[in-house]
Amino acid sequence: MSELAQKTCVPCRGGVPPLAHDRVVELLGELEGWTSERDHHITRTFTFPDFVRALAFVNHVGELAEDQGHHPDIYLTWGKVRIDIWTHKIDGLTESDFILAAKIDQLHRA
Repeated sequence: MSELAQKTCVPCRGGVPPLAHDRVVELLGELEGWTSERDHHITRTFTFPDFVRALAFVNHVGELAEDQGHHPDIYLTWGKVRIDIWTHKIDGLTESDFILAAKIDQLHRA
């Protein structure tokens, strides 16, 4: 289990700067298959053999997001789920975004 996945998302109340590029790169190194889009958000596409399994994964991610109080953008198509994560309150990335991504990776491996 990754060190990030063991942490809990911390709600952002605003007033903090988004992560610097070097920190984004460092945290991306702890994830599997995620990429950064202009240091603004991170994204990953997961593939599944059918719609039913993709939908089940979306439901699990939704439960996780509610539990963590941190909600990604989720796009579902037949056999694919794309997830985009960023902290909307500051319109950029925080460590909680990477924590949620690590927890989503765990769900996908389960």
